[in-house]
Amino acid sequence: MTDYAHIQEWMEKTRFWLMEEKSPGSPAEAEILRDVLRFHEYQYYHLDRALITDPEYDRLYKMLEAWEKANPGSVTPDSPTQRVGKSLNTQFATVTHLVPMLSLDNSYNASDLYDWDRKAKELAGNSMIEYCIEPKYDGASISIIYENDVLVRSATRGDGVQGDDITVNSRQIRNLPLRAPFSRYGIQSIEIRGEVVMTKKAFEGFNLQLMENGQPPLANPRNAAAGTLRMKDPAEVGRRKLEAFLYHVSYVSQISNTQIPNSNSQIPNSKNILKEDSTEAPLEFGVSNFGISKIPTTHSGMLQMLWDCGFRSPVHEMKVSAGIEGVIDHCNLYEAKRDDLPYEIDGMVVKVNNLDQQDQLGMTTHHPRWAIAYKFKARQGTSRLRGVEFQVGRTGAVTPVAKIDPVGIGGVTVGSISIHNEDYIKEKDLKLGDTVVVERAGDVIPQIVRSVAELRTGTEKEIVFPQTCPVCQSALYKEADEAVWRCINVECEAQVVERIIHFVSKDALDIRSFGEQQVRRFYELGLLKDIPGIYKLDFDRISTLEGFGKKSVENLRLAIEQSKTQPLHRIIYGLGIRHVGETTAKMLAQRITHLLDLKALTVDQLMQLEDIGPKVASSIYGFFQNIKNIQMLAELENLGLTLRRAEQTTVEGGKLEGQTFLFTGTLSKLKRSDAEAMAEKAGGKILSGVSSKLNYLIVGEDAGSKLEKAKKIPTIRILTEEEYLNLLAYDN
Repeated sequence: MTDYAHIQEWMEKTRFWLMEEKSPGSPAEAEILRDVLRFHEYQYYHLDRALITDPEYDRLYKMLEAWEKANPGSVTPDSPTQRVGKSLNTQFATVTHLVPMLSLDNSYNASDLYDWDRKAKELAGNSMIEYCIEPKYDGASISIIYENDVLVRSATRGDGVQGDDITVNSRQIRNLPLRAPFSRYGIQSIEIRGEVVMTKKAFEGFNLQLMENGQPPLANPRNAAAGTLRMKDPAEVGRRKLEAFLYHVSYVSQISNTQIPNSNSQIPNSKNILKEDSTEAPLEFGVSNFGISKIPTTHSGMLQMLWDCGFRSPVHEMKVSAGIEGVIDHCNLYEAKRDDLPYEIDGMVVKVNNLDQQDQLGMTTHHPRWAIAYKFKARQGTSRLRGVEFQVGRTGAVTPVAKIDPVGIGGVTVGSISIHNEDYIKEKDLKLGDTVVVERAGDVIPQIVRSVAELRTGTEKEIVFPQTCPVCQSALYKEADEAVWRCINVECEAQVVERIIHFVSKDALDIRSFGEQQVRRFYELGLLKDIPGIYKLDFDRISTLEGFGKKSVENLRLAIEQSKTQPLHRIIYGLGIRHVGETTAKMLAQRITHLLDLKALTVDQLMQLEDIGPKVASSIYGFFQNIKNIQMLAELENLGLTLRRAEQTTVEGGKLEGQTFLFTGTLSKLKRSDAEAMAEKAGGKILSGVSSKLNYLIVGEDAGSKLEKAKKIPTIRILTEEEYLNLLAYDN
């Protein structure tokens, strides 16, 4: 198996929340929902693949957002609602955007646009609003800085606050000017946002070349553009014929002694653009100190300025409308003509045209209130359902996967599709041999929309869900309130392999040189049969395997040995207990002295612990009542793993006793974990978020929303790292 079963486990959690269609009922459930959102953010932003549609992600996001609004004291600082995105590449230098690159709120029909128009007018004091509509390019986001008319820096979107420095590669984009006459507008520094795309023609030609060279074709133009920007060879970037569309000015300053902030500078505290509070006094819209050309006061005017300066901006595709009806008409027009365009678009972007009104509407921590994306309907195609394979995941969940005749949808060839569970098969009335309608929801993940019953010939066959595990042949079991059949044989080969992969993963025991590929290989060769076997590997035999030299074997041995010192909460998480995520694992580790203490707790006693509900309690109880699991834990302890909680180092009567601390931003002298440990050793307590209970916020470089929130609470003392060390009387 590939990582498909792991993905399906997360998709199972996703489907649970989508079926619930209501906000969490407790902080524990909220954390599970956060984990689901984090998973999908990682898939989308880091791996460039979406596993759910944009509407489904938005529904999950709004569920969490509604719960956090009703429970502000339980908002965690790492919640998906508290940040912009997540995707940085360690191969490139990291730089800070002058203004954060926020996401856009999404709409999918005219009703959504009418509702957004109503809210915008309310925020604008019921004033008349003019909108600018432009294509939503399906490429890779980019942020570009020009200083004194010269391109000085380009960066990917990254996590929205910081991105990868791709200046060298961006210079290979032929339609991106290396010099632009911004000085005629009195502009010294300007940050511009845009999208880098590969046209359909260029993409087709490049894929043809790859196949002629015996290489696999790329999936779609968007992935091709994103991957090209991160290539190490600039010459290869140039050969791929990328194009850049520039559609937004995020920052500008007038000609003066202004210097562009470097990657370590604090991001300007801007409500939108140009309205910075700084000694350099960036040029206000509509003001020309040089008498050459005025900076426009509208978004459409800014697009025209970019065009006049030599950029490919959407001046010929955009439309300015005085009402939302004109917006809807233009969106419908482009949805009908999207296939005729030379590049891929997946929707339209609607923006308040007047820049002063944009300032007035402001933004949330996630998206500007003055802009919204109108997403086009997903692409569809038809195919023939030829067969179904049943795959087993780490928790025993059996997932049916439909095998269809390969069909191209939106530039991607689809041959396998998850059909989720037995109920889904019945709901869609799927039969072997059916003609089915396949859709790439959100233009990415494929799913079967329906079967075309009208085309049945009578030769179609029922899809029979197995009664036994397809791997170990044990009887399957389904709980009354679930749609998923499970193999409950903990020795099932498929589950064993997946559990080992989870145990060695980054968030668990973090055995750096031990990835999924090695686990599967060792298992197939008989070198590894269970989790304790990780610590009994025959390194002499491994050294005889292809790909394992002396250094790689030693690195693996050291990584495994070092994992024995991992804290207790990582071991708990690594065990893969159903419903027990990282947060729950940390809480459990703080409530026990030894891991086997959990064996003595009843379901009712477990439910008395913080944020433990009936399902989680039953899952933990079931795990620790299984004699084979207890034997495994005893063996792990004998092999050297620490199943006992580390002693707390908090000092009673310490100089910081009773004081609470929180850290934000990047510290220059200390690791975050070391700084927190120092506070605890002196009697202090670490909090997870900003509230009235917080005494000290220690601020490093690139501090974000925590700092802004803390400024509004007068009882919180805000310290620099240096001031914090002085508070500890630390000799630095």
